[in-house]
Amino acid sequence: MSYEKLIGMTNIVEDTVTEKNTAVTLGSGSLKVLATPAMICLIERAAADLVEKNLPQELTSVGISLDVQHTAPTPIGMKIRAEVKITAVDGRKIIFDVAAYDERGEIGRGNHQRFIVDREKFQGKANDK
Repeated sequence: MSYEKLIGMTNIVEDTVTEKNTAVTLGSGSLKVLATPAMICLIERAAADLVEKNLPQELTSVGISLDVQHTAPTPIGMKIRAEVKITAVDGRKIIFDVAAYDERGEIGRGNHQRFIVDREKFQGKANDK
């Protein structure tokens, strides 16, 4: 199956910075600002959702690479969003340009890769460990 039709597709997901996704709560720092792992999670959710809605039910995608710089802090209460765009497909590997924003502008940018897998086979391999 060819996934070339995915190239150029985009997705946006939004959230709000709360106590639950701050650096101090997640243990990635000591400040009450958006945690880098929370920003990355939002980016991965945008990418995963985009791929998921374009695959047959028996397939899904898993993250295999993420290279993102978190360039600006975001305080509690501010809205955030992740934007992803599929820029290339190499077999079952999907390559994204990704960015994150708060209400004031860009807070992160980079690239992400996901790999298309069969749900049952992948889960079975994990369960056999």
